[in-house]
Amino acid sequence: MDVRIPYSVQVAALCLVTGGFSLQVQAGVIINGTRVIYPGDDSEITVQVTNNGKRPVLVQSWLDTGDSQATPDTITTPFVLTPPINRLDAGKAQSLRVAAISTTSLPKDRESLFWLNVLEIPGRPGTDFKAENYLQLAVRSRIKFFWRPASLREGVTSAPKSLGWSASAQGLKVTNPTPYYISLATVTIGGKTTEVDMVDPFSSRIFPDIRSERGNTIKAEWIDDYGAIRSQSFTVK
Repeated sequence: MDVRIPYSVQVAALCLVTGGFSLQVQAGVIINGTRVIYPGDDSEITVQVTNNGKRPVLVQSWLDTGDSQATPDTITTPFVLTPPINRLDAGKAQSLRVAAISTTSLPKDRESLFWLNVLEIPGRPGTDFKAENYLQLAVRSRIKFFWRPASLREGVTSAPKSLGWSASAQGLKVTNPTPYYISLATVTIGGKTTEVDMVDPFSSRIFPDIRSERGNTIKAEWIDDYGAIRSQSFTVK
């Protein structure tokens, strides 16, 4: 089994200068990690964000339930995130605290998926900024946020190895018999690599762009809890 580490999640706020038709990076915010795991027996967790830019920025953070277009004021989740809005100076880090307040409605036999949003709003350029016309862009980073019930203490590491792969007329089918979301990254067959997506707990999905026959060997890559990309070979049934 191979392991490799992907790049950190990084977002940048851009300032578009219309006077000289130039595009320059004004600031950047990094989230520590590519995903968040909330163990069900923890009262709260923290997520660190860092401003790697040269100027202070305003950071707005919230959770959503899957609709990327929903605004924070219209979203209800069983968590409280603080601070929802804060100033983050250049080179400084901020811990976001997430506390579970009402998780009784969430399934106990499988993970639940939410999304953590971090919106970076740049400040105005300094007095040395010469362009008369400019457009400031607020840039959002959005990563997966998994609620993992306390009953699911074992098996997350080996879960991707339990995936079943089968050939179908519609494409390559993958079946996830485990209670975990499995974040697939790529599938390679016959020297061709295709990007794929997540498989929900206790579910199946078909990748129509991947064709295979029974007995073929495929290599699947997935992202683990720590953001590392792992891989293993499977035989198509």
